[in-house]
Formats: sequence, structure tokens, C-alpha cells
Amino acid sequence: EGTRRHQAVVSTQSTGITTLLEKMGDADKDFRYMALTDLMSELQKESLSLDSDTEEKICERLLVLLDDKNGEVQNLAVKCLGPLVGKVKGNRVENIVDVLGNNMLSQSEQLRGISTMGLMMVITELHSSSLAAPVSRRICSKLTTALTYPKLEVQIQLESLDIMGEVLHKFGSLVASQHDKVQSALLPLLANNRIAVRKRTSVAIGYLVQSISNGLFEELIKHVMENLITPTKYLQSYITCINVISRHAGHRFGNKLQVIVPKVAEFAHSAGENDDLRESAIQVLESCVLWCPGEMQEFTSQIVDISLTYISYDPNYNYEEEQDDEYYDDEEDEYSDDEDMSWKVRRSCAKCLAAIVQARPELLGEIYQRVSPVLIARFKERERSVRLDLFNTYSFILRQTAATKMAIVPEEEMQDITPLSHLAEQVDSIVRGLERQLYDKNDKTRQSCFGLLGELATVLPGSLTNYIPILLPALHKSLSTKGASCYIKISSLSFLRTLLTTHRPEVFQDSLPDTLSCVIGAVQDTFYKVISEALLVSEQLVFVIRPPNSNNPQVAELSVAIFNATLYRLKEADLDQEVKERAITCMGHLLGNMADLLHSQLQIALPLFLDRLRNEITRLTTVKALSVIAKSPLNVDLQLIMGDAFPLLGTFLRKTNRALKLSTLELLDNILNKYSSCITVGMVNELIDELPRLISESDTHVSQLALMIVSRLSETMPQSMDKIPEGVLPAALTLIRSPLLQGSALVTMSNFFCSLAKSGNPRLTFVELVQHLTNPVYNPSPATQPANSPLSVHKQAFYSTSSCVSALVLNCANSTEYQGVITKLLDNLQSSDMSSSVRLFALLTLGGVGKHRDLSEHKNLQDVIMSSFNSSTEEVKSAASYALGNVSVGNLNLYLPIILSEIQTNPKRQYLLLHSLKEIITSMSEKEESIELLKNYVPNVWSLLTRYMETEEEGSRKIVAACLGKLMLIDHETLIPELLAYITSPSSEARSTVVTAIKYTVKEDPQPIDNMLRTHIGQFLSLLRDEDLNVRRMALVTLNSTAHNKPALIRDHMDEILPNLYKETTIKLKREVEMGPYKYPVDDALDNRKAAFECMYTVLQSCMDRVNIFQFLDHVEMGLKDVPDIKMLTYLMVLRLVHINPNAILLKLESILEPLRDTFQSKLKDICPIGQEVEKAQELKRSAMRAVVAINKIPDIEKMPVFIDFMKKLRANKETDLLLEQELQANQASYDDMVFSMDH
Repeated sequence: EGTRRHQAVVSTQSTGITTLLEKMGDADKDFRYMALTDLMSELQKESLSLDSDTEEKICERLLVLLDDKNGEVQNLAVKCLGPLVGKVKGNRVENIVDVLGNNMLSQSEQLRGISTMGLMMVITELHSSSLAAPVSRRICSKLTTALTYPKLEVQIQLESLDIMGEVLHKFGSLVASQHDKVQSALLPLLANNRIAVRKRTSVAIGYLVQSISNGLFEELIKHVMENLITPTKYLQSYITCINVISRHAGHRFGNKLQVIVPKVAEFAHSAGENDDLRESAIQVLESCVLWCPGEMQEFTSQIVDISLTYISYDPNYNYEEEQDDEYYDDEEDEYSDDEDMSWKVRRSCAKCLAAIVQARPELLGEIYQRVSPVLIARFKERERSVRLDLFNTYSFILRQTAATKMAIVPEEEMQDITPLSHLAEQVDSIVRGLERQLYDKNDKTRQSCFGLLGELATVLPGSLTNYIPILLPALHKSLSTKGASCYIKISSLSFLRTLLTTHRPEVFQDSLPDTLSCVIGAVQDTFYKVISEALLVSEQLVFVIRPPNSNNPQVAELSVAIFNATLYRLKEADLDQEVKERAITCMGHLLGNMADLLHSQLQIALPLFLDRLRNEITRLTTVKALSVIAKSPLNVDLQLIMGDAFPLLGTFLRKTNRALKLSTLELLDNILNKYSSCITVGMVNELIDELPRLISESDTHVSQLALMIVSRLSETMPQSMDKIPEGVLPAALTLIRSPLLQGSALVTMSNFFCSLAKSGNPRLTFVELVQHLTNPVYNPSPATQPANSPLSVHKQAFYSTSSCVSALVLNCANSTEYQGVITKLLDNLQSSDMSSSVRLFALLTLGGVGKHRDLSEHKNLQDVIMSSFNSSTEEVKSAASYALGNVSVGNLNLYLPIILSEIQTNPKRQYLLLHSLKEIITSMSEKEESIELLKNYVPNVWSLLTRYMETEEEGSRKIVAACLGKLMLIDHETLIPELLAYITSPSSEARSTVVTAIKYTVKEDPQPIDNMLRTHIGQFLSLLRDEDLNVRRMALVTLNSTAHNKPALIRDHMDEILPNLYKETTIKLKREVEMGPYKYPVDDALDNRKAAFECMYTVLQSCMDRVNIFQFLDHVEMGLKDVPDIKMLTYLMVLRLVHINPNAILLKLESILEPLRDTFQSKLKDICPIGQEVEKAQELKRSAMRAVVAINKIPDIEKMPVFIDFMKKLRANKETDLLLEQELQANQASYDDMVFSMDH
């Protein structure tokens, strides 16, 4: 029945098509045109199904109409061929191709053009590989025959070459059987008399080399090289062909550079007055640098010399005769000679230098020394297009400097010879070189100048301070010139904003009125992009007009002017969304910084904020703006809107928009802190009703802010706490049992309970709260106890609960009450029938209290705690170690000598006692006064620790290393030399402890130890060459920590470090372990490789300018084929490289995509065959897809055939297509969250 129904549908559709076919043969051109229009609509329907006869008739009729007398009918007929390809059988398509191919040889120029369009249409619509292969071969055969025809017209040649290029571009691998014929047909055309034919032939050859065999590639290179060695009048065409081949041949071309580059460089020098030849030669060198940078390393210096020589090549112009006018008149002064093509040579040199900067970022130091001064000197270039390329090249240098710049550059390193120091020396030359160009009449020139200077200000904040009097007048002129384009206005405003954010406010004070006048003029512009950018500048001007401790008499006048301009935009309702938001934000900062000068204006602005708060589209931005106003030190009077705004904010807490909830909670906290007098208890009760649902482990950040609101209420409005025990407190008690409550959220929870205890509410007393907190520990129930756990609450919940109880005890004013808690805890520990849960809680709480209060009055305290070392529960023993260490901090002189003695006399307790010692050293290192107290014990503690450096237990060695590292921070001048002596110890355990100890001396903030550590770090990291596997692993861990926290320490040693690091990524020590009847593979070097790849990722972030990117990528490729954990790390490296050096990714694209493809094609059991690792395998695929999404964002990636083919295969598979869509959406969501965080 289904078959009959389908046949009926086909019959009905065929009947309709037959009617159209009859009209397509009508004598009236209008009927033919309308029939074709209807046919196009039918062919575009997915449900269309044609029988064989109808297919044949449609094809015949369309092919006839290609030669129709009416041009419109012809054009529509050829457009119908596209959708027709997917509706008819393969033999029909081949017949269409035959007819179109024959038509291309027609004498009719119009028919040839239509047939060319038709073939292009067919090629574009070929998607099915089963159809594409025979059809593309048929097209290729026709074109090859046509191109070898001896008397072929030039126009037909050009059209044939266009189509051939498209076929080879899309289906090069499918026509492999015809590659030799295609190449034979194309090569002679490189010597064609027509330059257009030669250029299109080079393009087609470029697409051909992507898929030809190595044998044919060798023949191609041989043919081209023969014509380079024995030059003919077509020499330039062969050089152009080399240029195209280098862009498409990938790694195969790199093997030929030893022969090609010297010859091309020779042509660059010997071209004489042939500027076109010299340009082509330099373009080849540029292409080779970009696409084969690894193989071009030995030629880099030579290419730099060539580029620097000819970038000043301008034989027909004397720059010394230029008049030093105040403003550079581009139209009057620019030299003009239609026959002078030397500008092309200079432009190609600029681009070649840009390629070197892009491909070799590790050469930045040399580039600043050799290239930068020459580029700056050429800023006077007379030819506009060359000038723009010069600016672009220098911007490349600045961007690479920014990409490799560390987040924190120590002052001592700034004094060294680094790219940044070179740049700082050249700032004056840069500004002087651009000074005339800032007044150029051409907008693009000025835009490029502003862009370059903006990059400079970003890389070196404050570097333009001395040049503000030069730069601001140029900006004012660009913004105030009548009829200035929107593009120059946006560029000028963007640069002005960069200046304002990267320089101190004082440097702008003298020119503020003029600057503000120009910005206000831009705010009043008619184009929304200009308005939006001007509002951003206005926002920044608020802080410049009135910086902290400013006494500028102009502030009042300027504040009114900026207020009126912003108010005008704030009032308008029919504005672009971006302008609305930026007007709100600007007004928020204005009132937050100048409300005391805008008393009358405040009454106008605040109701507008309330109105925007009620608007769903603008409420988030308004909440953020009000938060700025509310926390202003000016104590802005918000009473006018508080009655309406406060209840409205409470309703926002019910919304699903997380960003809105976070911003609202922050605003409420600020309001309660400063404006509690305007808030009634009734309003607060409504707010309290909203809070319990926000306090949960599903979002600890929101929970944290909600708890801060309650803490604030207890301080400012204690009378409103009556409803807390019913809703908020139970929610908080539930959250405290969550394993996710850690860090700052836990600190907030502790403060929350302390504030409740101080509120004075009879239901929230110290005793009541301690009872609520400890009840799940002492009286576990199914509702509070985790399933299948011997403990009453989750392990982390013990730490959370004890932290809160400790805070309550330490803040309790009633000594009887808190002493009662301490006594109870000690009794619990001494009682033999207490559970492990109670003991664990008691120890953690005693440790939390003892760290801040001397508990030595309890005479048996130490013995009670140490008795828990004998517990059968590991958690209790660990808690006892923690408690002993923290209690000792409260009375160091009493307890530390006892602990040191116990470590030596009780070997069985050594590990736990070392933990206690670590707690002491860590806690005592936090404050200056406690450090002075600890110094008295440093010699004894150091001596004791060094005895245990060789202990066999790795856990104990790690603790010893941590203690040694922290002690060196206290007395580095004495202890570092002592530690260095152990580097050559015959004990591998001692060497491992030494290099691990260094990890604990490296902190992000500056330390007195840094200079001495910088001197000796190379000696410690020499253990990367150690013969022992474990020592090398610990050295890698230390290297990773140093590169992350303080890369300045290792930057000068990277030449020695990197070879050892790379070597570790290649070592594999595989063996088999028998477990019963099964054998499992084990790789003893796996942990070392993981540590090495982690180091590589960190080095990529912090020391990029010291890394040879091509050596680095070779090892990344190896990691992409390693075990899943290492693959994940290399995917992260790919993500990072996409941002800092996308060109390097493009160069290695094929070798990167291949292992990614293997990951997607692997089954889960192949990725992680052991145990419960399905989720891990799925995460591996997600990580790989994130790398793909990042690569997909590289500019021009859509032009890479290998990536196009890769994405087609991903899309063809349902699983990977779904995963790709999910990651694309997640990527956008991450971006949105990032934007919120930046705004927040």
C-alpha cells in the first residue's frame, strides 16, 4: 500500500511537471520564463520525486533553453541546473556535463558564458561522493581536452581554467586518475602569451598540488625549477607559480626549499629595474616563511636582510626634499608617477616582515633591534597603501609582544634586555614617526595610526604620557571635523578610551574641556555605533575628571556637561539596545562619582533608573548601575526610588537569569549596608521569603551572596530576624552538609552563623546555633547521613561544621558558654563509647579554635589529641594531626618542642607528627609577628627535617619538602646554600625532596627569596636530567609551578630547560603486570609524560617568547596520539595556540586533525577500556570538539580543503554532529558568562 501511495504521488508530481515542460517550449518568452520559475520552485522541494521519463524530459528541455534567444530565460535555465543535480540520476548529470562541456567550445560567446555558469552550478551542488566522483572525472576530462586544443580562444581558456580550479579545489582527490593529464595540460600554459591565462593556470596548479601524488609533485617542481634556472621571458609567472604551490603543498614543499629559496633570493637582488619580478620574488619568500616556517629558519636572517634593503627602495623620490609642514597634505605632497611600480616592492617587503613576525614570535628581541627602527623610519612612506601595510606590520609586532607578555612582569626583569624594554626605548621614535600622519587627510591612514598607538598603549601602559599634548589635538581634530566619517570617529574614540584606561588621570587635566566637548559631540551623533563608543569614553572620562583626592575646580562644570549629554540618550526610548545599556552604565558611574555635585540632576535621573528597572530588556544593566551608585562613598540619596525599587528587586530573585540574580543580590547587600533606614521590616520580610530557595548546593555563589544578605540584615536590622529560623536557617544547615561548600563560601557561612549569634534573637543564641550545627553529627538520621557511609555526614561536612562552630566559639563573649563547648569536645575524645564521627568533629573543632586561642589551660589537651593517633579510622588520625598542629600554634613554646621530640622517638607516628609540624609552619608563616617567634626554632626544625629527606615513604618526603620550602621563605640566605649541597646526594629520595622543596618557595607575590632563587634555580632544575624517574617527575612538577607562579625565575634558563622537557614527552617504559589470569599494560613513564605536557601548557602561557613554536608543535602532535589524559592536555594547548599563534595551527592543521578524527571515530571501550571510565571517554570527545570549535574560528579556515573535508565528516555522523552543536552553544554561553564577569 505504501508503494502504491508513493507511485500515486510521483504520478501527480510528474503530471504537474509535464504541464510546465509544455509551457517551457512555448513561443512566448514570458510563458517560458514563468514556467522556469515554477520549475525552480518544484525542484527546491525536498519531497519532489521524479520518474525516469520526466527526468529525461526536464534535462533535455533545460539544455535546449540554455541557448534561448532571451537572456533572462537563459539565466533562469542555468540556475535550475543546481537543484536539478540532486533530483536526477547520475547518468543524467553526466549527460548534462557532456552538453555543457561541448557548449564551451561553441562559437557563441553567450552560450559559452551560460555553459560556464552551468558547470560551476553543477560543481557547487555536487555533495554525494557517489555522484561527485564520476561527474567530476567527466568534467575534468572535458576541460583537459579543451585546454589542450591548439586553437582554443583565450576567453574559453580562462573559463576552462576557472572551472578546472573549482573541480580540483572541491574534488581533487576524486579525480586522482586524471592528475597526470591535468598537470600535462596545465604546465605549458605557464608559458602562454596572455598574463591572465598564466595567473589562472597558477591558481589551478595550486589546487592540484593539494592532492597529487609525490611522483607528480616531483615532476611539477622539476619543471618549474628548470624554468627558474634557465630564465625565460615568463620567469615571473614561474615565480608566481612557486608562490601558489608553497601555499597549498604543505610539508612536501618544505623539502624543496634548500634549492628554491636561494634562487628566489637571487632574483630579488638581481631584478634590476624589473619591479614586478622583485615583488614576485619577495612574495614567494613571504609565502615560504608563512607556510614552511620550520624549514625556513636557516633563511630567516637572509630574508630579513632582503626585506630591510628593499623596504626603502624608492629610486624616483627624494624624501629629504619634503617640506616640514605642520599638517601633512597627502593630496598635494604625494609624488605621482604612473610608471613607477617600486611601491609594490616596498609593500611586499612590509608584508614579508609581517610574516616573519607572525611565524617566528620567539625572534621578537631581534626584531625590535633590527626591524623595528627601519619600520619606524619608513612611517614617512609617500604611497598610502604601502604606508598602511607598514603600520599593519608594526601592529603585528605589538600584538605578538602582547601575546607573549607575562601577566606580571617584575621590575627587575623590566631592566633586562627584553622585547618590552626594547619597545620602551623606541616609543619616542614611534610617536615622532606618526606625528605627521595623525593629520593626514585620508581616514584610513589616521585609523591605522590610532590603531597602532592603541596597541602600543595596551602593551606598555603609561608609555604615551609625555606625548599626550601631541596626540589629543589630533584626536580632537578627527572627532570635530565636519563631515568626518563614522569609521574615523569610532577609531578615534576607541583610541581615546585606550589612552584614558592606560594612563594616569593627571596627564589629561589640561585638555579636559576640549576632550569632553568632542566626546559630547560624538554622543549626539546620529549613528548608533558612534554613540555607543562615545558613551564608553564618557564612562571612562568620569574617573579622569574626578580622580581620587582631586581638587580640580572644573569638576562641577564638566560633570553637568557630561550628565546632560548622557541624560539625553538615557531618556530616548527608541534607541539601539547597546546604546541604551551604555547610557545606563555611564549614568551609573557618573552619579556614583559625582552625585554630590549633581543634587538637582539626581531628582531627574533616579526616576529614569526606576523606569529602566521595570523594563525586562534593560533591568540587568540598571541593577549593575544602581549597585555602583549604592556602594559609592558619596552616600548618594536613593530614598526617592527606594520604596518602589526594593520590592521590585525581590521579584528578580525568582527569575531564572543567573546574572540578574547575582547582580541583584550584590545591589541588595549594598542597599542594606547604607540605606537600611529607608527599608521597613515588612519590605525585609518579603525579601527573606525569597532567600531560602537561593541557598542550595546547586549554585554556591548565589548561596554565598544570599547568606551575606542575611548577615548584613543581622547587623543593620536585627529586629527583622524573626523569620530566619523558619526558612533561611534550615536551608543553611542543609547546605553546610554539602561536599561543595568550600573556600570563600565556607567563610561566608561561618560569618553568617556568627552574625546570627550577635543578632540578639532569643531563637538564635550561641547555644541554639551550636545545637543546630552539631545535631547531625551527634544524632545522625537517614535524612542527614550519606548512604553507605560509616560517618554521620559527608567528610567535607565535618570541616564545614567544625569551621562554623570554631567561629562561634572564637566570637562568643560568654566564657562559660564557649568553655563548656571545649570541655564537651575533650570529654567526647576521652569517652570510649563515642563514634568516629564525634571524634572527628571534636578534633577538627579543637584545631580550629586552638589555632587562634591558647588552650593550654586544659592540661591534658595534648595527650587527649595524640591518643587519637591510635584510632582505626584514617579520617580521625588525620584530624588529630591537624588538631595537634593548630593547637600548637596557640602556644608554640609549649607544644613545638614536644612535637619535635615525638617525631624522633615515635617512628610509627612520624607521618602524622610531620603533618602537625607542617600545620605549625604554614600557620606561623602567615604573619610577621609569628614568623619572628618561629625563627627561634628554624635551626632545630631544619636539622630534624633534613634527617628525614631520605625516608622511603613518598608521603612523608612530600611533607618534609613542604616544610623545608616554607622555612626557606623565612631564612633563605642561610638555608638555600644548605639545600644546594643535597643536589648531588647519592640518595634519589633526597634529590627528589630537594627539588620538591623549591616548589613551595615560589609564590605569585614578590618575596625576599626571589633574587637568590633566580640565581640558583638553574642548579635545582638541572635535576630534570637526573637518572632517576621519580626525581625527574618532581623536577617537572617544580618547573610547572615556577612557570605558572613566577616565570621570570626561569625565563633565562629556557634554552637548557626545553630540551630536557621535550625529551620527557617521548619516554615510554611499558611492561605487563599479571593480575590473576589477566595481564594489564603499565607504563612507568606515564606520570612523567603527563607532568611534562602540563609544563608545556604552562610554558605556552608564560614564556611564549622563549619557545620555538615549531619544535613545540612537534611534541604537541605526539601528545595528540598519546593516552587520554595527555590528549586532554594537548587539546588545551591547541585552544591556547589558536589565540596566540593561529598561523602555527594552520601550518600543522593536517597533522592536528588526523588524531582528532581518530578520537571521534574511536569507540568508548577503545579509548578507556578499563573500569568505569565511560564518562571520561565522553569528556575526551567533548574536549576534542572544543579544540575543533576553536580552530573553526581561525580566519580563512574555511578556505582550507583539509578542514572542509574534516567538518563534512563530522556533520555526516549524527553523534559528532550533535556534539559539535552542543559545544558551539556552550562556547557562546561561556562567552556570555565572561562578558558578565567583566561587567560585574
